Amino acid sequence: MITSIELVDFLAHSDTKLEFEDGVTIFVGENGAGKSSIIDGITFSLFGEHTRKSNKGLIRRGANQGYAKIKFTINNKQYETVRKIDSKGSLSATFYEITKNERIEIAAGERKQFGDGMTKQVEKIVGMNFKKLKIASIVQQGELNSIINAEPKEFKELLNAIIGIDKLDIASEYMKKIIKEFREKIKIDLGYDDTHIEILERDFEKYQHDIKEEGPKKIQLELKQKEMQEELRTLQDKLEIETPKIEKINQLELRKKELLRYAKEIIENIRQKISQNERKISDCEGCFDEIKLKGDFELKIQKVEEAIEETLKKIQETTIQIASLKEKEILASKLQLKDNKCPVCDSIVKKLNPFFQEEHIKEEIIKLQKDIISKEKERNMYTLERKEFLEKVQKTRDAEITLRAHSISNEDELIKIEKDIIIQKQKLLLFDNSDLKQISQIDNHTELIFENILKLEFETKEFSEQKFSNLKKIILEKQRDVSQIDQQMGGVLEKIDKAKKQIDTIEKSILELKKVKKYISKLNKIETNIFSRDGSVATSLRSWALNSISVKASEYLSFLNTKILRIALSEKTRDVSIACYSKTEVLELESLSGGEKVSVALALRLGMASLLGASNLNLMILDEPTTHLDVERKKSLVRVLSQLSEISNSQAPMQFLIITHDAEIFENSNVEQIYKFESNEEGTKVIAL
Repeated sequence: MITSIELVDFLAHSDTKLEFEDGVTIFVGENGAGKSSIIDGITFSLFGEHTRKSNKGLIRRGANQGYAKIKFTINNKQYETVRKIDSKGSLSATFYEITKNERIEIAAGERKQFGDGMTKQVEKIVGMNFKKLKIASIVQQGELNSIINAEPKEFKELLNAIIGIDKLDIASEYMKKIIKEFREKIKIDLGYDDTHIEILERDFEKYQHDIKEEGPKKIQLELKQKEMQEELRTLQDKLEIETPKIEKINQLELRKKELLRYAKEIIENIRQKISQNERKISDCEGCFDEIKLKGDFELKIQKVEEAIEETLKKIQETTIQIASLKEKEILASKLQLKDNKCPVCDSIVKKLNPFFQEEHIKEEIIKLQKDIISKEKERNMYTLERKEFLEKVQKTRDAEITLRAHSISNEDELIKIEKDIIIQKQKLLLFDNSDLKQISQIDNHTELIFENILKLEFETKEFSEQKFSNLKKIILEKQRDVSQIDQQMGGVLEKIDKAKKQIDTIEKSILELKKVKKYISKLNKIETNIFSRDGSVATSLRSWALNSISVKASEYLSFLNTKILRIALSEKTRDVSIACYSKTEVLELESLSGGEKVSVALALRLGMASLLGASNLNLMILDEPTTHLDVERKKSLVRVLSQLSEISNSQAPMQFLIITHDAEIFENSNVEQIYKFESNEEGTKVIAL
């Protein structure tokens, strides 16, 4: 039994806390007031499941996080589950057992990849998972009477969902998958599967026909092939004789080109030699005349250098004299007669020595300076003469270098080179043409090449390139014809060989695939009879489930004040029918009153919940059960719920949570608690009535 629920910033609820007791608790209020949020709060807190699109959608608008917390009792033990969600989508979950002194943590968080966590522990204690709780204990809006108003086929589908026939569907699909994978494996191994047996048998007959049809073609092609190969062999023998001549013709042309190329090289060498010798003659012309004057020039240079040295010596001596006179000039300027007396000894002197006269000294200095200028001019003249003689000596040295560079030591060698030039030019006049015979006289090598040319011309004398080309064309045509015959023969042989191999392969494959077909047939039979929702296993399961629901629903009806004593569910072909029995007769559903229909619907719901393995919570939530009910049926629903809430065994009283906006129908009824839901800007507000 759920004892309380606390919703904080969860959907429309900013801070809601509700207490519950056994029996019937009513949630009333307008649409959108947050009544159905209680269902999402319960399932989210217990299992982390809800009816919204995403976890983030559970957080109240404007809040960063929210949580749902419920407390419940099972077997006199009290538990608490709380789950939190933030705006990033992060979840946290904790499951406690509450004792008098403390809260003991049973599980926290989720580890779904390991099949562990809080939800797993909650499922163990509650006795079912979210899917089963939703079917057994939560009746969504408009679903209460749908169970008896539904078409028989729809009721059967609902029954299939309750007893887990969908698991058989899964098993059936898995079996089909196994069969498909087995076929694929066989196809990988053999290249075919059991569906190809007829095709393979047709192919087997076709390949046998191919072998029979290709036999005569093979014999005819073999005869034609032999005849054409003989003709080709004769032509190839002739070609083999003529082919070396082509090579010799090529060699003949090569030898001619070789002779001309060699002659050209020789002639070019002669021309280069003539050019080199002419350059020697040109470079060495007059060199010996220059060398003969070398001694005379060297003697003149020696004399000029002696004259330059003598002139420099005289210039230096004169410069020293000038310096000495300048010192005397300074002294003379100080030795002046005063009253005809010597300035040194004070004796009477009529006239000073000219060497102590200042004027005389100045005249001597000027004279010496003129001598220096004259000597400088003389030295410059000798320097120019020396330069001129040095240049002439250099010319003689250049002439010696030129002669050494050309390895000429005397005039006779130059005369010999001039004669050789004349001989070489005469030789050029002799061989400067394309006459091979004349060219062959150049040297022994040209003579040897020319002999080879004559031999090749003799050996290829009667050869015709046109006939040889025509012979090759004929051989190519014959080869193409032979190749076509070979291809045709290859095609026939390949077809026969392929047919033989295919016959062998197909024969083995057919034997294997017939075994596979028998095995798959057995698998299909298992899938059809055991796993099909209309097979014997599913039919047996439905029969057992229908009987169990009928017995349990009849037990619940026995507590209600109706004329219906028993409900019997039965399967007919593809439908499930509902039969109601009084003491004396079978009652049609259409003949039942509104209250009786509600009683039957609730009894069937409780019977189905029992079949699922009723939740240890002993909880049933009805969301808008009065929708589409008239006033009489609404009142009937209240009476039935009041009676059911009083039904209890000693251990587990039944708890009903009713969501509705028809609060007035519960007035003066046996209802433990009514909560009114109102919507405002702060969120849902809940008032206990």
